Amino acid sequence: MNELEIITHTTEETMRLAEELAQLVRPGDVITLEGDLGAGKTTFTKGLGSGLGVTRTINSPTYTIVKEYRGELPLYHMDVYRLEDSDEDIGFDEYFHSDGISVVEWASFIEAFLPEKRLDIVIRAVDEHTRKITFYPRGDSFEKICEELAR
Repeated sequence: MNELEIITHTTEETMRLAEELAQLVRPGDVITLEGDLGAGKTTFTKGLGSGLGVTRTINSPTYTIVKEYRGELPLYHMDVYRLEDSDEDIGFDEYFHSDGISVVEWASFIEAFLPEKRLDIVIRAVDEHTRKITFYPRGDSFEKICEELAR
């Protein structure tokens, strides 16, 4: 499977899709999120957190770069937008090779630090409520995850 495209029509549908994904990920998995401002990256992460049993409110870590949340698995939510044109390594490997799930918004800014095996997700706003969410699996385990989501 090269890619999987799913259209959601409401914020709730987007969050439900992310909750489904949360049931399929494993410790150490890395998910990248790309999309314009307001496309739904943080909404998707909220759904993922909900599916992982995170009870705290999830919001964008723009100014802290990394926020950690406790659930059934730890969730490491990164917004690396401010690292554009920087080669600063803030210890990404410690997160990427941990017992948690790492979600990286604006991941293209830290391409050199990303693991080869990961799930890249691009979210595009079609209109005010509709989102086109495209999954690009990089590695066998992520291909299996996409096959499950496609069902």
